[in-house]
Amino acid sequence: MKVHNFNAGPSVLPNEVLYKASKALIDFDGTGMSILEIGHRTEPFIAVMEEARSLAKELMQLEDDYEILYLQGGATTQFMQVPMNLLDSGDTAAYIDTGVWSNKAIKEAKLFGYVDVIASSKETNYNHIPRQFTVPQQAKYLHITTNNTIYGTQWQSTPETDVPLIADMSSDILSRQMDFNKYALIYAGAQKNMGAAGTTMVAVRKSILGKITRKIPSILDYRLHIENASMLNTPPVFAVYISMLTLRWLKGQGGLAAIEKLNNKKAALLYDEIDHNPLFRGNVVKEDRSKMNVTFTIDKPELEEEFLKFCKKEDIVGIKGHRLSGGFRASLYNALPIESVEVMVEAMKFFSLKKA
Repeated sequence: MKVHNFNAGPSVLPNEVLYKASKALIDFDGTGMSILEIGHRTEPFIAVMEEARSLAKELMQLEDDYEILYLQGGATTQFMQVPMNLLDSGDTAAYIDTGVWSNKAIKEAKLFGYVDVIASSKETNYNHIPRQFTVPQQAKYLHITTNNTIYGTQWQSTPETDVPLIADMSSDILSRQMDFNKYALIYAGAQKNMGAAGTTMVAVRKSILGKITRKIPSILDYRLHIENASMLNTPPVFAVYISMLTLRWLKGQGGLAAIEKLNNKKAALLYDEIDHNPLFRGNVVKEDRSKMNVTFTIDKPELEEEFLKFCKKEDIVGIKGHRLSGGFRASLYNALPIESVEVMVEAMKFFSLKKA
């Protein structure tokens, strides 16, 4: 029996992907070897890597100048790999602070150049997306975090800027239609919308690279990863395979247009209950609400643990809020079926009536 999995990541995967992956653990594509045993430079795995990269580029409708990479180290490594590749020591980068992960990115970037934090929502506990900011003309790039997993806010449109735009899309990558070509570089941990933990997808416009004088360690140089087709070192074979299967599944669902409609429906269903249930309330400004991570609290804090236990009894897992924000968090990633959201809503209704 599968539970209703609202975990923030690693998160729910499509049943179809789990089934195919389980078969590949025993015999991958009739090779007589497990996917865990197969050589990463053999033809069967090279085909996996190429399909994963091709599907990601196709789903994002990226132009020819973009390259897709599958790397290791998570988005946390990208916090420093981005400025290492794009900043010289005297250069300026602009960052917008909308939560814990953007704050971590800012901290790492300061090791490589001057960071101008041009806007922040910290003073209001990150309950909104800042709208008033000016990007300095000398900035080498502007960095944003498109969705804030902990606090439940999301950029609903792409900011307009004349400098290259960089985005951490770890928690909303491929969840909606957008013009991905407006971004010079995108990075995202795979474990929320496009696979399992263990690999990070980077989409980079090649023309922004090679413009600094700093010496970059080989393993951190995007150009070398591009030259070696994401095979500069041994890639995370199983994680890339799971990502490829997940992207296949996403394309089969109708791509981003179809998944966006489903995600909008799931989010609307849960937010509607939060807004009308007398026991619960939302945490963030309505126009900035995330469609991936719905955060909310209970009006009677003494009932928080009881509600969590009630949800567990109903096979609803992963809704305890992050330790920094408290309350509850329901993550509605691509593979979460709408039936799980319906069960969650019914649980909220029943609990509220019981406590009225």
